Amino acid sequence: MGLGMINQITRYTPGMKVIAAFDRTIEKVVAAYKVSGIKDYALSGENINVAQDAINSGKPVITTDIDLLLELKGIDVLVEATGSIEFALSTILKAFEKKINVLSFNAELESTFGPLLKKMAGEKGVRYSLGDGDQPGVTMNLYRYIRGMGFEPLLCGNIKGLQDHYRNPDTQKGFAAQWDMTPQMVTSFADGTKISFEQSCVANATGMRVAKRGMLGYNFDGHVDDMKHLYDIDMLKEAGGIVDYVVGPKPGPGVFIYATTDDPNSVKFLKYGKLGDGPLYSFYVPYHLLFFDIASSICRLVDFNDPVIVAKNGLVVDVVATAKVDLEPGDVIDGLGGFKTYGTCDNHDVASRERLLPMALAIGCRLKRRVAKDQVLTYDDVEFDLNSFVGQLVKKQNEMFT
Repeated sequence: MGLGMINQITRYTPGMKVIAAFDRTIEKVVAAYKVSGIKDYALSGENINVAQDAINSGKPVITTDIDLLLELKGIDVLVEATGSIEFALSTILKAFEKKINVLSFNAELESTFGPLLKKMAGEKGVRYSLGDGDQPGVTMNLYRYIRGMGFEPLLCGNIKGLQDHYRNPDTQKGFAAQWDMTPQMVTSFADGTKISFEQSCVANATGMRVAKRGMLGYNFDGHVDDMKHLYDIDMLKEAGGIVDYVVGPKPGPGVFIYATTDDPNSVKFLKYGKLGDGPLYSFYVPYHLLFFDIASSICRLVDFNDPVIVAKNGLVVDVVATAKVDLEPGDVIDGLGGFKTYGTCDNHDVASRERLLPMALAIGCRLKRRVAKDQVLTYDDVEFDLNSFVGQLVKKQNEMFT
């Protein structure tokens, strides 16, 4: 994502510049700069003056010190694309303190702390948003478009080609190497964790819920236009709309929304437009364009104060940790897309009542007791320090939106 964004901005976005990049591995940024045609750059080390002088002279900087980067003058927006939780959360909050706008490409963080980040950005007088190009942003663009025509969205859907909760970094190693990704990232796509985070973001931005723990997740061989009979419109209305995913249908890997209308004139001309007789009407986008949409997301946020997707209020849907294998006392939960757990959506009121452990907070937790395969984890199952950095922010967010 970082490489693609740097290339897109440098080569194809007049008026926008990459002036600094952080990575733990300098060689990765050097490679991104090379792909993007950036030949003259500065390695800052830990010297803020060297870095600032380079930027002032038109040279982009590479640093392994995030605090140094945040001290630099001239940054309009920080794009967070690490996929981490604690580091990303800390970095974004520091950026707010420095009066730097933030565009996030971190659905895992947005799902878990989106309401807090939105509120704290507002308190600091800066702007924050999740970016376009991934399914949540594409869905919200379509959602606003549909509502703008006077229709009522009742289902926001995400189209998958594969769903297997038991995939792990070993099974995904070959595919990951083919696309120069980490096995963990690819595993999170395959085991349902990523799509759970994505749909949680959409739920938190729209107020929609899930129909049940894990979502409905129908398999369907056909097109989403022909799948409307699987959903009961009365149930959708009673729920206030739901988020869901489907496996197999076209047009993958896109998103779709089922909406309705009671306006007789709209019904008449939707039929004329070949959208059928209703009461559910199918709208979709057949792709999501990854980093290609980051530059436009930055423009929308900085120039027009038009965030692509932010939480509407508090959390509506959580992603909770679920055992991928039988877990034993003393086991330590590895990261997202690992061997131990996968993420599952559940409504926030249920997750709070049952003290379910958010997937993003499970990383590094040690099991206190046995948890069977496919059972959701609770705070009581693990050693979790509520006085830690993330623990304190969990409490703060809960207090803000109780």
